[in-house]
Amino acid sequence: MESTVSPFSNLQNKKSKWLVTGAAGFIGSHLVESLLESGQSVVGMDNFSTGYKDNLIEVHKTVGEDKWRLFKFVEGDILDSRVCREACYGVDYVLHQAALGSVPRSLVDPLATNEANVSGFLNVIWASKNSSVRRIVYASSSSVYGDNRLMPKKEENIGQALSPYALSKRINELYAEVFQRCYDLSLVGLRYFNVFGPRQNPHGQYSAVIPKWISAIIKNREIELFGDGKTTRDFCYVQNVVRANILAALGKFEGEKCTIMNVAVSEQISLNKLYELIREIVAHRITIGEKLIKKLPERDGDIRQSLADISLICGKIGYKPEFNLQAGLEKTVDWHLKQNGKER
Repeated sequence: MESTVSPFSNLQNKKSKWLVTGAAGFIGSHLVESLLESGQSVVGMDNFSTGYKDNLIEVHKTVGEDKWRLFKFVEGDILDSRVCREACYGVDYVLHQAALGSVPRSLVDPLATNEANVSGFLNVIWASKNSSVRRIVYASSSSVYGDNRLMPKKEENIGQALSPYALSKRINELYAEVFQRCYDLSLVGLRYFNVFGPRQNPHGQYSAVIPKWISAIIKNREIELFGDGKTTRDFCYVQNVVRANILAALGKFEGEKCTIMNVAVSEQISLNKLYELIREIVAHRITIGEKLIKKLPERDGDIRQSLADISLICGKIGYKPEFNLQAGLEKTVDWHLKQNGKER
């Protein structure tokens, strides 16, 4: 896929100060990297609850010493209002990624999910308001569509939340609307659809399916498949999400100060076909073993079918996904092979 709009060329001509919350996380570290490569001043904030210092070390190596000097790191929790105020000082744009992800995790511990995703979000946007930030772009989720079965998923057609995580993200959207009305803040919510890519942790109980399966196939280990494998997802490579964030931060919304848009590729694939595709990509690079699949019951809170309508974000800010699923998986597999010492 080729993109018709490059937000990075706009960045080269305009130096600003950015705050990325969750900077040591999967998506956050990619945002930090792209902003630094474009010569921007970046403040990164993370408490390392789900982020990793290794991600920032990789960013440092990628951007080089000169551009790394443009980065300031604040170790702290978004639940600490003082730290939020410190991180927001003098910032032009906030890219808020910090959250406790995972639908299953939220079902096990809804209190922690609410605290991080709702109270933490409120701290960040309140600190942003008091620092006169130009715009806040925040991570929402396709999970807010809940039990609404209309396909493809359009921004106005949300359903009942199926998990505390989904509810927390919907509350973020509602808070954003209130802050726009009450405080004249500019906020843009991006509903991410199943983001994947390098630096996404393959280990742990709440890891996402793509890194877990790639890691398992490389190591010839059993994968876990929940349900019959006919569940569908609209997987979105992380660089598409980076592009969407920067376009949303710099975009003009014709008087609108609070907008919510899907971020996806608008391509649907079943988990069964996803598994076969990952195996095929890995097999082109290394010798792999036989299929090892452990079938498990469908998980509570999971949406059965998912496919995004991206016409709104394409029309408003000129977003167009640069990477489809195949291209994104190839880059992701190569990263995992490098991590495991199995480069071609």
